[in-house]
Amino acid sequence: MSKVPWVGTWRPHRPRGPVMAQFTSPGPKYYIQGATGFVSHIPTKRKAPAYSMHGTEPLLSKECSPGPYPVQSSMTHRGRKTAPAYTMAGRPRVKVEVTPGPASYSPERSQNIVYKNAPKHSMAFRHGGAKIDSTPGPNAYTIPQVLGPYTVTTTSSPSYTMMGKSKIGCFHEDLHKTPGPAAYVKPETELYKRRAPKYSMGFRAKTSAHKLGPGPADYEVGKVSLTKSCAPVLSFGIRHSDYTSLLIVDAY
Repeated sequence: MSKVPWVGTWRPHRPRGPVMAQFTSPGPKYYIQGATGFVSHIPTKRKAPAYSMHGTEPLLSKECSPGPYPVQSSMTHRGRKTAPAYTMAGRPRVKVEVTPGPASYSPERSQNIVYKNAPKHSMAFRHGGAKIDSTPGPNAYTIPQVLGPYTVTTTSSPSYTMMGKSKIGCFHEDLHKTPGPAAYVKPETELYKRRAPKYSMGFRAKTSAHKLGPGPADYEVGKVSLTKSCAPVLSFGIRHSDYTSLLIVDAY
C-alpha cells in the first residue's frame, strides 16, 4: 500500500500510461492548408473545378495571303525548263593509290607458314648470372645470452655494479666553488633610493647669424600703384617706313 496521503477523494499515484502534458512538443508552428481556393489546397479535401479569365485575343489580319510575287519565265507547271548551262572549272585532283608491286613480296619467307621446317637455333651472347639470393646465413643469427642480467630463456641472478664515491656531502668536498660576495653585482642606489639631480657641462651654444634686412632706401615710394592710382605710362617705339613691303617667299 502506498503511504502517500489522500488529496480529498484522490490519492496521487504513478500514471499508468504516458501523459502528453509531460512531454515537450514543437507547439502550434505548423501551417495547415486551407480547404478553399485553388492555391495551397489541402490534398485530403475535395477540390472544386477552378476557372480563370483571359483577355480578349487580337483580331486576325484580313489579308492572310502572301500577295502577288514575280514568276520567272523559265518556270512551268512541271518545273524549271531552261537550256543546258555549263561552267568552266579546274581539273579535279585524282588521288593516286600506291599499290604494292611484285617486288614488295618475299615468297622465300613463307616457308615457315606453308611448309614444315626443322627447328632453327641462333647463337647469342651469354646471359648475366642469376640473381644472388640475399638470404641470411648461419652466422647472421645471434644466440641469446644465458649469463648476465639480459637473459631471455633463463632466470638471471641479481647483479651489482661498483661505483666511485660521490664528492657531494663528503668530508673532502670542495666548498670554494660557492659564489662569494664579489660574484654578485652591486645594484645602483638610484633603484631603491631617490636620485639626486645631475648636471653636465657642454659647449657654448652658437649665436644665430645676423640677418641683414632691407632698409628704408631699398623701397621706392613713387612707384607704388597698388594703393593709389597712377598717371598713364607711355613708351616710345621705332618709326617704320610707309614704303616697306612684306617679304614674299616663293613656295614650291
